[in-house]
Amino acid sequence: MASKALVVAYLAALLVTLQALITQVAPFDFVKQLKGCHKGDRVKGVGDLKKYLEHFGYLHYPNSSDSHSKDDDFDDLLERAVKTYQANFHLNPSGTLDDDMISTMMRPRCGVPDIVNGSNWMQSGKLRRQHHHNSKSFHQVSHYSFFPGSPRWPRTKLNLTYGFHASVPSEHRNSIARAFGRWAAVTRRFSFSQTSSYELADLTVLFGSRAHGDNSPFDGRGGTLAHAYAPTDGRMHFDADELWSNGAAPRRYDVYTVALHEIGHLLGLGHSDVQNAIMFPSISSNTVKDMAGDDFNGINALYN
Repeated sequence: MASKALVVAYLAALLVTLQALITQVAPFDFVKQLKGCHKGDRVKGVGDLKKYLEHFGYLHYPNSSDSHSKDDDFDDLLERAVKTYQANFHLNPSGTLDDDMISTMMRPRCGVPDIVNGSNWMQSGKLRRQHHHNSKSFHQVSHYSFFPGSPRWPRTKLNLTYGFHASVPSEHRNSIARAFGRWAAVTRRFSFSQTSSYELADLTVLFGSRAHGDNSPFDGRGGTLAHAYAPTDGRMHFDADELWSNGAAPRRYDVYTVALHEIGHLLGLGHSDVQNAIMFPSISSNTVKDMAGDDFNGINALYN
């Protein structure tokens, strides 16, 4: 009888766990209920939209105590933020939350903001160079971007070491090492070598859950996947609550692909609005990406 009771208790606990997994709400799912919202509306969930856009740099209320900063009123500032977001992701800048914007916002993404201190990386990166020859004009448009002030590693510090925190699963370390190797091959100026001393490494890799010591907490499964800091900080963090894989796998995120993106930040690149670029802010599950021409152009422009 005792063993039968244990089996029943085990099955009940397993059922509760499975139900929790099935009903788990991703951090960005709130946006589903806001379809069609626009300026002048007051709808539950608009406050969450404000927090999302504020986190990624699109929305800033001059007075932090402004009651509108957390309420559900769709005001003028929010409309401007929505239009900027839509423009950055090549959506119709209507200011209304349509299907395309909702789909884009729901994708898991890098936690690094697209706009920092009012500088819109994804728009300011569109540098146009014009050349005149025999009355003809040639325009070259670049979509890469840099952190404000264009921080970079000094020429005397291009041989960088990286170290793994104990939290980094052993099965994912080779994928991250491959990503460092890929950047070394592309830049032909950086070299990366692993060190056993996490504390003394130039670049550090950590897997953390929720609050993990850097004042930029993760948000659970299906939201922000990872983040990294501009030169010469050197920190790169992955959300330990995400489902990770080495290669494409259903409902999982490829460690190599995300590491490529975050190493771009470690070297000084901001986000790109080119969807096939590794520095595009969001990534789908079951996907492996490599760098694109925009990434090559960006790193060369920063260090030339």
